[in-house]
Amino acid sequence: MSYIVDRRLNAKNKSAVNRQRFLRRYRKHIQKAVSDAVTQRSITDIDKGEQISIPTRDINEPIFHHGRGGKNTNVLPGNKEFVTGDHIPRPPGGGGQGGGAGPGASDQGEGMDDFVFQITQEEFLDFMFEDLELPNMVKRQLSGNEEFKLRRAGISNEGSPGRINIVRSLRAANARRIALTGGKRKKLKRLEQELEDLENVAIELRNHKKIEALMEKITHLRSVINRVPWLDDFDLKYNLHVKQPIPRSKAVMFCLMDVSGSMNQATKDMAKRFFILLYLFLQRNYEHTEVVFIRHHTSAKEVDEQEFFYSRETGGTIVSSALKLMKEILDTRYPVSEWNIYCAQASDGDNWNDDSTTCSKILMDSLLPKLQYFSYIEITPRDHQALWEEYEVVRERFPEAFAMEQIVDVRDIYPVFRELFHKKAV
Repeated sequence: MSYIVDRRLNAKNKSAVNRQRFLRRYRKHIQKAVSDAVTQRSITDIDKGEQISIPTRDINEPIFHHGRGGKNTNVLPGNKEFVTGDHIPRPPGGGGQGGGAGPGASDQGEGMDDFVFQITQEEFLDFMFEDLELPNMVKRQLSGNEEFKLRRAGISNEGSPGRINIVRSLRAANARRIALTGGKRKKLKRLEQELEDLENVAIELRNHKKIEALMEKITHLRSVINRVPWLDDFDLKYNLHVKQPIPRSKAVMFCLMDVSGSMNQATKDMAKRFFILLYLFLQRNYEHTEVVFIRHHTSAKEVDEQEFFYSRETGGTIVSSALKLMKEILDTRYPVSEWNIYCAQASDGDNWNDDSTTCSKILMDSLLPKLQYFSYIEITPRDHQALWEEYEVVRERFPEAFAMEQIVDVRDIYPVFRELFHKKAV
C-alpha cells in the first residue's frame, strides 16, 4: 500500500486551493449548470448560487499502485465458444442495472448517486461572466475621484525610516569621511613613514626628541581622524515617492427597452432578463461604469432601475424617440473625450411607419461615430421587419461598433448575451 503525505504549508483557508482545483476540473459541468440556471430561474433569483450534479462516471479519481516487477510468464486459458472476429450477443435486458431500476441501481441493494455540490453566488457569477468584456474600451482623462499609485522619484535628504536607502546613505557617509579626513590621512601617512625612517637608524644615532615629537603628532592626528563620525544625520538618504494619478476607464451604458403594446408580457420578460444580465455584468466587472435606463413606446423617458424593470407602462411604438433622448443625454452629460459610451437596445422589431429609416439615420449620423459599441437584440419568433432591415445597413457600415442578434425564446438569452460581449482575441 502506498501513502502520499502532502506537507505543503497552507493558510487558514487551506481548503480554498483544493476547491479552486475542483472547480477547474469540473468546469464544463458547472458552465452547463449555470447556463441552464439562467434560463430557468425567475428574474429575482438570477444571481443566486447553484446546486451542481456530476454523474458518478465523471468523478473517478486516479490511483497509484505498484506494478508487478521482474520477468513473468502468463499462461491464459482459451475457450471453445468464440474465435477472433466473432460477435458476442447482447445479454438479456434487465441484467446490468438491477432490473432496469435506473443508473446506479444494483441487484445487491447497493448503488451510488450522482455527486452533488453547491457553488456560492460569487462562484456562480464568476462562471456566468467569465471571458466577457465591454469591447473597445480605452482609458480616457482622469475622473473626479482620482486614485493614485506611488512612483519612485529619486532620492531625498528627508523621509521616514522605512524608506531609507542604505546603499546611498553608506556611499554618502564614505564620501564625507574621505572629504574631511583625506588631507589628515595623507599627513599621517607621511609622519608614520618619517617615524619609521628615524627608528631604522642605529640606536646611538637616533634623535629621540624628534621621535617623541613625531609620535605626539601622529597620536593627535589619529585622534582627530577617529573623532569624525562614521555615519552622520547629513549622510542619510531616503527613497522619494510621489503620488501619480491613475487614469480610469470611464464608461456609460445606455439600456434602451421597448415597452410598447406589441411587446407582450413574455417578450418583456425576456428583455428584462437580458438587461438584468447586462446590469449584473457591469456592476461586477466595471466599478466606475454608469448605467442610463431609457424606456420607450411612442415617447421615451429616462427612468431609474426600479421603474425600468418593474413599471407596467405601455403604448404605441416609435423607436427613434429613445435614440433621440439618448443623443440629448450624451450631449449634455457625457463628453466623448472623457467617456467610453455603450448602448444595448431590446425590441420586438415593430415600429411606426417610416420611423425605422429615422432610427438608422440617427445611429449612423449622430450616435455611432461617438459610441464604442452598440448592440441590438430583437425578441421575436416572427420574420424580421423594417427595423431589422434598416439596422442591417447600419451593421454593414459600422461592423466593429454595431452588433445585432435575435432571441426567439428564453433559452437564447444567455448564449446571445455571451455572443455580444465575448472577449475578442487580441
